[in-house]
Amino acid sequence: MFDRLPFLIGLRYVRAKRRNHFISFISLTSMLGLMLGVAVLILVLSVMNGFDHELRTRVLGMVPHTKIEAPGGLTDWRPLAERLMQRERVVGAAPYVEQQGMFSVGGRNEGAMVIGIEPEWESRVSIIDDNMRRGRLDDLTAGEWNVVLGSLLARRLGVGVGDRVTLLVPEASITPAGVFPRLKRFTVSGIFSVGADLDASLAYAHIDDMQTLARLGDAVGGLRLELDDLFAASSVTRDIIDELGAGFRGLDWTYSHGNLFQAIQMEKRMIALLLTVIIAVAAFNIVSTLVMVVTDKRADIAILRTIGATPRSIMGIFIVQGLAIGVIGILVGVTLGVLLALTVSDLIGWVESTFGIHFLDAGVYFISDLPSRLIWSDVGNIVLAAFVLTFLSTLYPAWRAARVQPAEVLRYE
Repeated sequence: MFDRLPFLIGLRYVRAKRRNHFISFISLTSMLGLMLGVAVLILVLSVMNGFDHELRTRVLGMVPHTKIEAPGGLTDWRPLAERLMQRERVVGAAPYVEQQGMFSVGGRNEGAMVIGIEPEWESRVSIIDDNMRRGRLDDLTAGEWNVVLGSLLARRLGVGVGDRVTLLVPEASITPAGVFPRLKRFTVSGIFSVGADLDASLAYAHIDDMQTLARLGDAVGGLRLELDDLFAASSVTRDIIDELGAGFRGLDWTYSHGNLFQAIQMEKRMIALLLTVIIAVAAFNIVSTLVMVVTDKRADIAILRTIGATPRSIMGIFIVQGLAIGVIGILVGVTLGVLLALTVSDLIGWVESTFGIHFLDAGVYFISDLPSRLIWSDVGNIVLAAFVLTFLSTLYPAWRAARVQPAEVLRYE
């Protein structure tokens, strides 16, 4: 009988109506606090996971996972590309020529990185072909001097498909008339948009045209590689360079965009820590609830002790009661948090369309829609942390209940 006693009495105390309504109010407050804390933490982490996924997909979909270069460029790049694609984790390779320059049209000037690409190879390492808003990537043909601009870059220059722009590169051409900056007229053949800052700083041209402009001859600047796991970029790059030997160098995405994603992960951890404090405050409200219940039930505890209940059983009663309050709050919070995480994008869209409010301006932020990505491991960690905090909050009141002396209590009954 005494083995089941803590469980049965603990659950009965949770369901029982109390003479002291303040105890019931504190118990309800603790339950609601846990519910809101767990739900908000699941929702916020899901939204941050969504932002992280969108940035990783859009930014790193355009930025190469790793680049293999050589001083003076690569002349015989096709055999090397085929050789590298046979390696484990390498899923694509494409040649490139990079040239920093400035586009000029009608008195407007905008700096950009112009990348010379082979259109039929580029889809192996980039998502640009899937994000063309106007024109096609195949319109980049050798000798036509066409260029594909990012949407924000085209907007700032005030140009569209069919317009002509002038590219100035930071290299001088020596002519009989003197030294002049090197420049070339391009025709805008397409516009892409990935919803990131790359739309304002990136342009594409045919690799043959960029080789001519950069005076590289038949050489290319290097090879861009796509990997099946972008977080393995550093180790894969190191292995490739070790295999190729001296004269080659590798640059992976962590050199150019690593700080951005590290900042996102740090922000996610800090917000999770802060919101866990909210759960901790709600969990430790259970302490005050159970302390008042112990005071209110001193006579019951004394009677149980006189009929043979051990201090351990008395502790178990109040631990069960506290855990029952916490588990109910956690389960309701998980249900609410998961539902919000799965529907928050649609809810925000409905609010924006109904009230004419825009939470994310596409001109300021990377994206215009609020993303959400539910990761069940995060939910599991949140539930575990909330349960542990709830359990810890029951120990002191349960210990106080076990120390109640039956003789002292029953003396005045």
